[in-house]
Amino acid sequence: MSGKTDIIVVGTGASGLFYALNIPPDKQILMITKTAVNESDSYLAQGGICVLRDDDDYDSFFEDTLKAGHYENDRASVDVMIRSSPEIIADLIELGVEFEKKNGALSYTKEGAHSKARILYHEDQTGKEITSKLLAQVKERKNITIIENMAMVDLICQDNRCTGVVANDRAGAIHLWQADYVVLATGGLGGLFHSSTNLQHLTGDALAIALKHQIQLENISYIQIHPTTLYSQKPGRRFLISESVRGEGAVLYNRKMQRFVDELLPRDLLTKAIHEQMEQDQSDFVWLSMQDMGQEIIKKRFPNIYRHCLEEGYDITRECIPVTPAQHYFMGGIRVDLESRTSMDHLYAIGEISCNRVHGANRLASNSLLESLVFAKRAAKDTINHYQKTESHPATIIMDDYQDLEQLRTDYKTIILDEIERSKVIERIDKA
Repeated sequence: MSGKTDIIVVGTGASGLFYALNIPPDKQILMITKTAVNESDSYLAQGGICVLRDDDDYDSFFEDTLKAGHYENDRASVDVMIRSSPEIIADLIELGVEFEKKNGALSYTKEGAHSKARILYHEDQTGKEITSKLLAQVKERKNITIIENMAMVDLICQDNRCTGVVANDRAGAIHLWQADYVVLATGGLGGLFHSSTNLQHLTGDALAIALKHQIQLENISYIQIHPTTLYSQKPGRRFLISESVRGEGAVLYNRKMQRFVDELLPRDLLTKAIHEQMEQDQSDFVWLSMQDMGQEIIKKRFPNIYRHCLEEGYDITRECIPVTPAQHYFMGGIRVDLESRTSMDHLYAIGEISCNRVHGANRLASNSLLESLVFAKRAAKDTINHYQKTESHPATIIMDDYQDLEQLRTDYKTIILDEIERSKVIERIDKA
């Protein structure tokens, strides 16, 4: 299969879908996704989405984001994200997204490292609510085509200009698509880790492909560990116990059932404290208690967490659960500017695979969905404002390079992990 379209979006998570919805209907968009259309980490986001509540909230929101990020954030990016947030929330509501309300007004919750309650939510499945509603809207658009089980294996590039994508289907057949613009919305890299909250097919292939074509990366050693995932000895993805649980009053206990930490510390500091406590206790986990919230609140506010823990043999209304840190989020990625443009012409990167430096060295809770949507919309506007057709010509690739796809993906993983380690060494030298 091959062909030509106006825009190719690689990935069908929240950022890719929102980008497509902000492109006018006269442009033909092809969206490809590595597995099923609903298998993105955007669906897994539990906590919520941050929003600037009013002008008085700006300074504290800005400071909370910078403090959590160890002041390594790009201040212009943070400013854009915060000031754009009310517009994004209005867009989502218009698209059918439902947030929790009380007496007809939006409800807000608080999470770790936030000085105020500024997080909108839908039960404990905010990501699913947002992403499913975006997907439903995309499916109504006649100019958007989605192909599932189609994995990107390379970019088609000429003279530092991206002109298309090389992909393979589940049967291993190679497909070439050319386009005027390509948008990478491929998600994170949790599949590279033994213990992660991410879906296992998210292995950061786009990073290796970017390195191959000398597209700039940034901060790729900045990998966030979430402090509380449900402890399990089963293989596969770790189940996240949302930060909003602690925001609503859950507490952490050591082996002696004593509180040992401020549960609302930034994620990296809380993770450090939990690891230290686990070492002291000679244990693989600590205990998380939600019982004091009360059965009614737990079941109404955290129904998904309640159901999952019950399936694992824990009744969180009556007992503590074992939790442990696991890889969660990628703050680095393909370097982009405020319009999500990469260092290669006609190539954008949005969502977790991109790095606009808004999160600094550690992401503030519930800024991920907001950042993804803000910069996806800016990318869409930039695409249209500067739209240029690409002359159609045969793709200049060597088909033999894609004959052994299993080896190619193994090579990509090796390239990424090696680059992360190299980046860590450079980081240590720079800080010495």
